[in-house]
Amino acid sequence: MNDIPSITAVGESGRHHGVMRGAQGPAGTSFKHEHLAAILADGLKDGFFEVHAENYMGAGGPPHRALTAIREHYPLSLHGVCMSIGGPDVLDVAHLARFRELVIRYEPMLVSEHLAWSSHGGQFFNDLLPLPYTQATLEQVCEHIDQVQDAIKRPLLLENPSTYVAFASSTLSEAEFIRMVVQRTGCGLLLDVNNVFVSASNHGFSAAAYLDALPLEAVGEIHLAGHSEQHDDENEPLLIDSHDCAISSSVWDLYRDVVSRIGAKPTLVEWDSNLPSWPVLRAQALSARHIMSPG
Repeated sequence: MNDIPSITAVGESGRHHGVMRGAQGPAGTSFKHEHLAAILADGLKDGFFEVHAENYMGAGGPPHRALTAIREHYPLSLHGVCMSIGGPDVLDVAHLARFRELVIRYEPMLVSEHLAWSSHGGQFFNDLLPLPYTQATLEQVCEHIDQVQDAIKRPLLLENPSTYVAFASSTLSEAEFIRMVVQRTGCGLLLDVNNVFVSASNHGFSAAAYLDALPLEAVGEIHLAGHSEQHDDENEPLLIDSHDCAISSSVWDLYRDVVSRIGAKPTLVEWDSNLPSWPVLRAQALSARHIMSPG
């Protein structure tokens, strides 16, 4: 392979955890099996790759063979999408156990989940749904995060959502809610810059003011992605966090602002559908790296 990062940190088990020597702000991409051969032939120096945990909860087979091939050379970010951290029900203990087993099996550099809910009454939905930001929801979310962190024996990074509607019953702003969760649970923050831009545009608030209110000192990872532009039923503009195109210039500008505030952090480019060729996706990650280290 041409571009293999140096991996130096070793965990209690004696296996590499995948912390990269001299890389305070590595840049990575979503790992898609279509890109496996290209990555192995022409990889991403000092990079990392993120996978959705639920795609690897089987015992073996082609998904694990491909992920093992990547993990031999690169650190991983394990990103959960179905834990339903914000849901009203108790966490699915079988799902949490499978999630824990993946953390043990691959020893990822980063582990994250969403501030959202996606299941109710035993039914799972193909959406990450918004929460009412109330004291009752805060208690539930903190309890769930504590449960996850107790299971995986490490801090969880919580991702700020992209939203299209808001609850009239909310008594806290989203940023205030996230700050309180971080303070109470000790979890970290996965700052999705595209989500900030999408939500700010959809709800008409200031992205800069939102960032001011967040616990930016807790950011452990940054996400970047493309979004699509649609119109709602009243023909008003509506941005969708679609992950199916290149990162917009507005999101790159907001990312530059974030980096100027908090410095370089591991940054992940998400691209989940309408996949480009590997060189196109790789170039997006290299753009993020250049912003973090312009010299």
